[in-house]
Amino acid sequence: MGEWPRWLSILWAPWRLAYIRGASRRDTCIFCEAPKMGDDEALIAYRGKRAYVILNRFPYNSGHLMIAPYRHVASLEDLDFEELVEVMFLVKVSIKALREAYAPHGFNVGVNIGEAAGAGVAGHVHVHVVPRWVGDTNYMTVTSGVKVIPQLLEDTFKTLRPLMERIAGEHEGELLGRR
Repeated sequence: MGEWPRWLSILWAPWRLAYIRGASRRDTCIFCEAPKMGDDEALIAYRGKRAYVILNRFPYNSGHLMIAPYRHVASLEDLDFEELVEVMFLVKVSIKALREAYAPHGFNVGVNIGEAAGAGVAGHVHVHVVPRWVGDTNYMTVTSGVKVIPQLLEDTFKTLRPLMERIAGEHEGELLGRR
């Protein structure tokens, strides 16, 4: 047994350079800026009245979504009732769309409130919805500390956006009944 070929030790992930250089830690709030942009550019999969769904540009898995209120608040307890209901409604819609598109085996749904809890954008509360598959933490993650994302963000966006629109429309009555 000899050494591994040199080319096997290289993993190309050029999109990570923006993260390494700190693009994700700007002076501006990404959750306040994204709604000002076009949906394709911002990767906004769905816009509600009080909250929206956006793809994570640095995903843990393909289909990693985030739900954020339009209003800049730091914690769930800062949301008014209607914002809180819509955020959770969009979590439900996101899970349904991801199930239909990718048939994941499970989900991680979570909120990191505050920097100490791991919030990358501590000033603007948001909920992560991460689809999971048995075996998605494979040898690449365990031995190399590297995550392999098998689909381009733009393709994930094109897959999920029409599903989000359809599913939100089908369940809109649930949300409207609470307003």
